[in-house]
Amino acid sequence: MIAFRDVVVQYQGAVKPALDGVSLDSARRRITAVVGPNGSGKSTLVRALVGRVGLKSGSIALDGASVDSSTRRHLATRVAVVTQREEPAFPLQVLEYIALGRYPHLGVWRSATPADRVAIDRAVQLTETDTFVNRAITELSGGEWQRVRLARALAQGGDAIVLDEPTTFLDVGHEMAIFELLSKLAAEGQAVLLVSHQLNLVARFADHMVLLNAGRVEAAGDPATVMQGSVLERVYQWPLVVTRDPAVGAPTLVPLRVRPRGDRPQ
Repeated sequence: MIAFRDVVVQYQGAVKPALDGVSLDSARRRITAVVGPNGSGKSTLVRALVGRVGLKSGSIALDGASVDSSTRRHLATRVAVVTQREEPAFPLQVLEYIALGRYPHLGVWRSATPADRVAIDRAVQLTETDTFVNRAITELSGGEWQRVRLARALAQGGDAIVLDEPTTFLDVGHEMAIFELLSKLAAEGQAVLLVSHQLNLVARFADHMVLLNAGRVEAAGDPATVMQGSVLERVYQWPLVVTRDPAVGAPTLVPLRVRPRGDRPQ
C-alpha cells in the first residue's frame, strides 16, 4: 500500500540526514508501527509522506505509484493523516471540523451527500465525540481535541490512515480504545501506519514494527523480533529488561531505575 524506499531527508542547515536510507512498507489489513527515541526520524516520515519536507533521494509510493505524481487532493482521498501537532486556527464547531474530512471528496462547489453524512456520523460514534459535537474546538481539553482530530481523519476515509502519536493527552481507557479502533480498521482492510512512543501498547497491537535510530532502521519485524532487550537498551540508552505481558503474552519493556553511586539498576 504505502512504500518508502531508501528515503533520505535532510533539513536545511542540518549536519546529518533526519532519515538516512529508510525503507518500509505499510500494507493493508495490518498495523505497521514506527517506534524509536526522540529525534530518530519518526515524524519526518509522516512529513515526507504529506509533502511537508522534500526528499533528498529515494521514493514514496502508494500502490506502486509515486506520491509525487498525485495531486494533494487525490492523495487525501486515499490516505488520511493525523499529524503530531495542529493548533486550531478558528473556533469552529466540533462537527464542522470533523466534516472537513470530507472536503477532498466534495470539491469546491459540491454539497454534502447522504454518504458523506454517514461517514461523518460513523467517525463521531467511533471516536466517542458525540457528547461534545456542538462545542467549539477551542474549548476542548487536550484529549478531546486529539479524538476530534482522529474523527476528522476517519470521516475522510480512504485506503490508509497515518497517525503520528495519536494517543497524546489520552488517559489509559481512551488509549486502549484508540488502539482497539485501529485494530478494527486494519481488520476491515485499511493500512494503518502508526508512529508512537508507546512501545508496550504497540507490541500488543502491531503486526509489524520498525525501530528507527538516528534516521536509520535499527530493527524491523514482528513485535517479538524488535522488542529485544539488548537492542532497545542500546537504542534508548537506558537500562531495561523485556518481559512478557501476563495477560496476552506480548513483549513488554520495563525500564530500570539507576541507583546512585554506580549501584546496580533496579
